[in-house]
Amino acid sequence: MSSLPVVNATKAEIHVTPKAIAKIKASFAKEGVSNGGLRLGVLGGGCSGLSYQFRFDAKARPNDHVFAFDGVQIFVDPKSMVFLSGMTLDYKETLMQSGFAFDNPHAQKSCGCGTSFSA
Repeated sequence: MSSLPVVNATKAEIHVTPKAIAKIKASFAKEGVSNGGLRLGVLGGGCSGLSYQFRFDAKARPNDHVFAFDGVQIFVDPKSMVFLSGMTLDYKETLMQSGFAFDNPHAQKSCGCGTSFSA
């Protein structure tokens, strides 16, 4: 576990739904990840200008915002936090598709698949 301070989820600037937490835990178990957390970030690119970064990371970096949700750590770098503050990460399943969904108040426009946005 990281020695960095962990932000209480009730005061978090990002939110993760229970369904998303369950899916993250299942993904960690499937991949054999027992330490570390999920890195959320924003990179330039994608069809709308900015794309979401979503991957496992062994540990938080010194300047990361670290959030804890029911045993799941989420790491967000300071530059990405500008675009992700207030965001909710959810997991949705429909007849046509399933996957993580980003409800981002900073997204003025999103692509059809929901993996990129413009702010």
